[in-house]
This record gives sequence, C-alpha cells and structure tokens, in this order.
Amino acid sequence: MDITATSFIVDSLTKAIVEHRLQPGAKLVEQKLADQYGVSRTLVRQALYRLSQNRLIKIEPARGAFVSAPSSEEAKQVFEVRRMLEAGMVRAFVKDAKASDIKALQAHMTQEKLAVQNNDVPNRTELLGDFHVHMAKLMGNDVLAHLLMDLISRSALITLMYQTSTAAAHSHDEHEAIVKAIKARDAEQAAALMDQHLRNVEQALNFNLRPNPI
Repeated sequence: MDITATSFIVDSLTKAIVEHRLQPGAKLVEQKLADQYGVSRTLVRQALYRLSQNRLIKIEPARGAFVSAPSSEEAKQVFEVRRMLEAGMVRAFVKDAKASDIKALQAHMTQEKLAVQNNDVPNRTELLGDFHVHMAKLMGNDVLAHLLMDLISRSALITLMYQTSTAAAHSHDEHEAIVKAIKARDAEQAAALMDQHLRNVEQALNFNLRPNPI
C-alpha cells in the first residue's frame, strides 16, 4: 500500500471540501480521481475509505462515494463537541503558552486579516479553520490537532449547507478578541470568548434550509 499517495489524496480532497470546492452530495468517481492523481483505483478506494471514517464522505453500496450532507442534528452535535474541546484547549494554552507561541498566533491573525480584506475565499476559509488547529499544534498536542482537523472539516461542510451569508469578518474579529485575552493571560475570558465564538458560528446557521440531496 502506498501510504504517501493515499495520504496525499485524502489531504487534497479534505482541502477541497473545506474550501467549498466540493459540494455536499457531490459524487466522487473512482476512475476520474485515479486519472486526476495518476494512481490506481485501489489507492483512490483506500483514500475514500479513510474519508468515510472521518465522516467527510458517505460510501453507498452499488452507488459509490458522495461528499457527506450532515443533518441539522449532527451539525449541532459537532459544535457541541467543539465547544467542550476548545474551551479546555484555550485554558491549557493560556497556562503554558510561551511568548513565542502568542507571537505565532498573532502572525496567523495578520494572515487572516489580509485574506478577509482581500475577499480571498479559499485562503480565508482555510486560515479561519486553521486558527483552532494552530493553537493545538503550538501546544505540541498532535492528538488534539488531528481531532480538531476532523471536526473543522466537518464544520466546513455544515456551514456550506446551512450558512445563509458569510460571517468571515466576524469570525476574524472574534479570533482577535480571543488572542487578546490569551496575551493578557486571562484563561477564563479566553475560554468564554471561544465558547461564544463557536455559538455565534452555529447561530448563523439556518437549519430550516434543506440539505443538498444525494
């Protein structure tokens, strides 16, 4: 098994989903993907199986693989898990963060701001999600970083399906407030701001919208 090639396909398709270049319900054809990546259908099948384990795609017998279309209940559960996980992460980050870690977050904020100002949708989407993962990586917690990557990928699908208008500028402003509280070493304020930030993202979703059919 070519682990490197499989991982590359998984990462590439995940990025396409996060950046909204692959829509919920889109069919993923093995032969087309094999031709696109210059690999065998076996490697593509392995990559699709891994994506199905992360709930980013759904594999249906005799029909094939499709980008997942999360239900409103699943969407609410994803954000509930994120709130529990990320409030604790922020508290731990404030406790142990070095000055260089905080500077790294501030540098990330500068990139975010430029992407928002330039209306660079793909880069903006990636940076806004990566803010959360970046914090886990700065803590040196690879397990947490990978958990967040999976959850944020699923969140990207959810916002694509249920968000009625972009809230990117608001998300960036809320990230800045979180970093400000972190710099002040106010763990409880930072955790409260993170909780409210995730609640704001969820509240911007319209669960009356019907998911794209598969």
